[in-house]
Amino acid sequence: MRDAVAAALVVAGVAIELFAALGVVLMRDALDRLHYVGASLLGAVSVCLAVVVAEGPSVIGLKALLTVAFLAVTGPVLGHATARAIHLHRRPGR
Repeated sequence: MRDAVAAALVVAGVAIELFAALGVVLMRDALDRLHYVGASLLGAVSVCLAVVVAEGPSVIGLKALLTVAFLAVTGPVLGHATARAIHLHRRPGR
Protein backbone atom coordinates (compact mmCIF):
# COMPACT_ATOMS: atom_id res chain seq x y z
CA MET A 1 0.00 0.00 0.00
CA ARG A 2 2.83 2.32 0.87
CA ASP A 3 4.47 1.80 -2.52
CA ALA A 4 1.22 2.47 -4.35
CA VAL A 5 0.69 5.78 -2.53
CA ALA A 6 4.31 6.80 -3.17
CA ALA A 7 4.00 5.89 -6.85
CA ALA A 8 0.76 7.87 -7.18
CA LEU A 9 2.40 10.91 -5.56
CA VAL A 10 5.41 10.66 -7.88
CA VAL A 11 3.17 10.38 -10.95
CA ALA A 12 1.10 13.35 -9.80
CA GLY A 13 4.23 15.39 -9.06
CA VAL A 14 5.82 14.64 -12.41
CA ALA A 15 2.55 15.45 -14.23
CA ILE A 16 2.30 18.79 -12.43
CA GLU A 17 5.92 19.59 -13.29
CA LEU A 18 5.34 18.70 -16.94
CA PHE A 19 2.25 20.91 -17.14
CA ALA A 20 4.17 23.75 -15.47
CA ALA A 21 7.05 23.37 -17.95
CA LEU A 22 4.58 23.27 -20.82
CA GLY A 23 2.95 26.46 -19.53
CA VAL A 24 6.33 28.19 -19.33
CA VAL A 25 7.12 27.17 -22.90
CA LEU A 26 3.74 28.15 -24.36
CA MET A 27 3.22 31.53 -22.69
CA ARG A 28 4.44 34.54 -24.64
CA ASP A 29 4.99 37.08 -21.88
CA ALA A 30 7.52 36.70 -19.09
CA LEU A 31 4.99 37.71 -16.44
CA ASP A 32 2.59 35.02 -17.67
CA ARG A 33 5.39 32.47 -17.41
CA LEU A 34 5.94 33.35 -13.76
CA HIS A 35 2.51 31.96 -12.87
CA TYR A 36 3.55 28.52 -14.05
CA VAL A 37 6.88 28.69 -12.29
CA GLY A 38 5.04 29.33 -9.04
CA ALA A 39 2.69 26.41 -9.67
CA SER A 40 5.60 24.03 -10.06
CA LEU A 41 6.02 24.10 -6.27
CA LEU A 42 3.03 21.75 -6.02
CA GLY A 43 4.86 19.16 -8.10
CA ALA A 44 7.93 19.39 -5.90
CA VAL A 45 5.78 19.02 -2.79
CA SER A 46 4.14 15.92 -4.24
CA VAL A 47 7.46 14.27 -5.10
CA CYS A 48 8.93 15.08 -1.69
CA LEU A 49 5.83 13.69 0.01
CA ALA A 50 6.33 10.52 -2.01
CA VAL A 51 9.84 10.25 -0.58
CA VAL A 52 8.49 10.70 2.95
CA VAL A 53 5.79 8.07 2.39
CA ALA A 54 8.25 5.60 0.87
CA GLU A 55 11.07 6.10 3.37
CA GLY A 56 9.12 6.96 6.51
CA PRO A 57 10.62 9.02 9.32
CA SER A 58 14.30 8.88 8.42
CA VAL A 59 17.14 11.14 7.44
CA ILE A 60 16.07 10.97 3.79
CA GLY A 61 12.50 11.89 4.73
CA LEU A 62 13.77 14.81 6.79
CA LYS A 63 15.88 16.03 3.89
CA ALA A 64 12.82 15.85 1.62
CA LEU A 65 10.80 17.93 4.09
CA LEU A 66 13.61 20.47 4.40
CA THR A 67 13.79 20.68 0.61
CA VAL A 68 10.06 21.42 0.43
CA ALA A 69 10.39 24.04 3.17
CA PHE A 70 13.29 25.70 1.35
CA LEU A 71 11.37 25.76 -1.95
CA ALA A 72 8.25 27.07 -0.24
CA VAL A 73 10.19 29.96 1.32
CA THR A 74 12.45 30.90 -1.58
CA GLY A 75 10.03 30.31 -4.49
CA PRO A 76 7.73 33.27 -3.84
CA VAL A 77 10.70 35.51 -3.11
CA LEU A 78 12.32 34.56 -6.41
CA GLY A 79 9.04 35.08 -8.28
CA HIS A 80 8.52 38.49 -6.72
CA ALA A 81 12.09 39.60 -7.43
CA THR A 82 11.83 38.43 -11.03
CA ALA A 83 8.48 40.20 -11.55
CA ARG A 84 9.89 43.40 -10.03
CA ALA A 85 12.95 43.25 -12.29
CA ILE A 86 10.72 42.80 -15.34
CA HIS A 87 8.51 45.68 -14.23
CA LEU A 88 11.48 47.99 -13.67
CA HIS A 89 12.99 47.02 -17.00
CA ARG A 90 9.75 47.82 -18.87
CA ARG A 91 9.16 51.12 -17.08
CA PRO A 92 9.46 54.10 -19.44
CA GLY A 93 11.98 56.79 -18.61
CA ARG A 94 14.41 54.62 -16.70
